[in-house]
This record gives sequence, C-alpha cells and structure tokens, in this order.
Amino acid sequence: MLVECDEGRLLFDCGFGTRTLAARLRAIGVEPESIDGCLLTHEHSDHIKGAGAASRRWGWGIYATPATAKAPELEKATVHTFEPGMTIEFPRMTVAATATPHDADQSVGFVVTSRGTGARAGLFYDMGYVTRGMAKACDSLDILVLESNHDDDMLRHGPYAPWLQKRIAGRYGHLSNPEAARFARAMVTKEMNHLVLAHLSEQCNTPSVALDCTRTAIKGTQFQGTLTAATQDAVVGPFMPGMRKAEPPTQYSLF
Repeated sequence: MLVECDEGRLLFDCGFGTRTLAARLRAIGVEPESIDGCLLTHEHSDHIKGAGAASRRWGWGIYATPATAKAPELEKATVHTFEPGMTIEFPRMTVAATATPHDADQSVGFVVTSRGTGARAGLFYDMGYVTRGMAKACDSLDILVLESNHDDDMLRHGPYAPWLQKRIAGRYGHLSNPEAARFARAMVTKEMNHLVLAHLSEQCNTPSVALDCTRTAIKGTQFQGTLTAATQDAVVGPFMPGMRKAEPPTQYSLF
C-alpha cells in the first residue's frame, strides 16, 4: 500500500519483485525513487520478499520491528527498527505501530496521521482476532484498510489441507469475513470516507462475498463513505480523506 501526504510517500509492505512493483507504481504515475521509505508489518514472504531488493535499487529506508528485521530477505538492507507501540516520525506524517496477533514474530499494524491535515488511515491485516489495542488505535479514522480474508464455508470445503485450514481460522491466523464485518461495524463513523477490505484469499473468498458480508453488518450505521474490496491483480485507488462525499476509487490497469 502506498500512502501519500503532501509530497511525502511511504510504502507499506513489499511482497512483489522490483519489476512487478515498478509496473504497479507506473500505473498510478509514481516513480519508485520518490518513495521515502518502506514499513513492514511482519516477515512473511508475501509482505517482505521484495523489500531488500527495492531498498538497494531505489535507496529506500526500511522500517521494521527487530524480529522482522532478522528476515533473510533483509540481510543486506539497512533497516531502522522500532518496537510495537512506538510512533515513527516522518517529515509529512507519523506512523503509529500496534501489535497484531498473527503467527509471525512482532507482527504489527499501522495508523498513519498526516501532519498537514490530521487525516488518519488505519492499515490492519494478517491477524487472527481483534485486540483492544487495535480497536483503540482505529478510533476516529478517515480511512480503514481491514483484512477480510476468508469465508468460513469456502475455507472448510476448499482445497487447503486440514492443518492449513486450522492455521488460517485460528487465533493467530486471519480474519474471516464475519469477524472483519463485526470490527468494521464497531469502527465506522459518519466521518470515515473509505472502508477497504484487503488480503482476500484467492481460494476461500471472493470480493462479492466479502463485500456483501460487511455491507450487511454496517447497514444502519452512520457510515456514508465508500466500501471497496482490494483485488490481487490490479491497483485500486486513490482513497482520499476529508471529502464530504467520498469518490469511488478507480481500478488501474497494469498494461
């Protein structure tokens, strides 16, 4: 995910190689060299495998917890470490890290706050359940990017082995659609402009199923923004805060 405040740009996680990442950035007119740094949520390969190469190629600073910084992919990278619970300061924004329950060492989610406008975006995915700390961190957001990983029935009857099903559905796995929907209902406000469902499983979920579940849950709340499901094979956005009526995002072609 790319977050931009004024002229500052930060990337959150980097699970693609540099060629794929450059193509996705090119689709939205962003030069990789213009990114100030890359912050990592945890050490799993789909979030980290391109970070070291991107850092060397484009001169990014890498920011990670001490445990994440030990990942082999970051062996040759210069990594600035932070502890869960800390706030990392950047010229145009601050980034507060909150511990998340996942089967990774020192996994975190982030809340980004613009210094110029005070707009707040919460980025939370790869977690088995919602903690009080996460709920507190997500109070009064303009944008919430939230994991809605799997449909329970599709997981149960899908192609994954029993041990993997148990891991995904466990307390240190991933949020199901109903779990994400309940958290979304508790967090949405009249002022929130965008709720984005992320990290959808290709095998055990679909955007329409995830959207239907959350749409039903937030019906009757004060939420007046847009509800969107991020896709695996396209760039979606931008998600702009502070607008009276949020504009629907665009899906950008990679070719």
